[in-house]
Amino acid sequence: MAKLLEGKPIAEKIKEEIKQEVQALKHKPVLASIMAGENAGAVSYVKSQTKVAENLGIEYKLHNLAQDTSEATLIDFIKKLNADKSVNGIIIQMPLPAQIDYKKISQFILPEKDVEGMHPVNIGKIVFGKAKILPCTAAAVMELLKETGVDLYGKEAVVVGHSEIVGKPLSLLLLDKFATVTVCHIGTSKAGKLEEHVRTAEILIVAVGKAGLIKGDWVKEGAIVIDVGINRVADKIVGDLEFEPAEKHASWITPVPGGVGPLTVTMLMRNLVEAAKLQQ
Repeated sequence: MAKLLEGKPIAEKIKEEIKQEVQALKHKPVLASIMAGENAGAVSYVKSQTKVAENLGIEYKLHNLAQDTSEATLIDFIKKLNADKSVNGIIIQMPLPAQIDYKKISQFILPEKDVEGMHPVNIGKIVFGKAKILPCTAAAVMELLKETGVDLYGKEAVVVGHSEIVGKPLSLLLLDKFATVTVCHIGTSKAGKLEEHVRTAEILIVAVGKAGLIKGDWVKEGAIVIDVGINRVADKIVGDLEFEPAEKHASWITPVPGGVGPLTVTMLMRNLVEAAKLQQ
């Protein structure tokens, strides 16, 4: 039976480190958060960010923009925050209204203020192993793997999902640890090879957003399994993996909820502190 790999205890340890770093800074770090329109999920995430920031001694400034805000208006607003020396980090809450392209507008955030780690400059630094600011969810996964104490060198790592936010940066971070990385996606599934690859995984990370995609009996004996997926099924939140049967085969497994989720906001705040140090 697998050991549970829970995010909250790890997050608490990292928060203590962040508090000490915040105190060592010359000025209280400031995170500017932009929300265009109002979405229930975004509002909930903002509340969580606000609470964590307050606990860590970070100033959290929420900027509410109208639902009909244009791309040009939002870009101008980002440029003002870039120029504001008191602002150390900028985050754009998702989802955005239909008229705004996140990929386009996010590139207007200065790389040194990009606390989500998604600017092409910051992604590029991952390729060279020089990144100080990492995409939050990918960074959370790496912290969970670190907690197991398992050396990733030479391990067969399979990442299911190739999103810009998780799969792609995570594959680079795993390569940096000399894991042997296979990335699976819709093409793998359509070719009928997903099960074949999953069965080889000593490290299995699933980040697709499709409940029950990975069958529990596909999991290799002793594998470390990290389920990033969050799906609502009836009145329950579940991952992308069949948890109960997978738990019988894995050595470590993340619960959903309670695995990756509690760490993502902590990674965001750690990025802010790194950003503040870079700017100093």
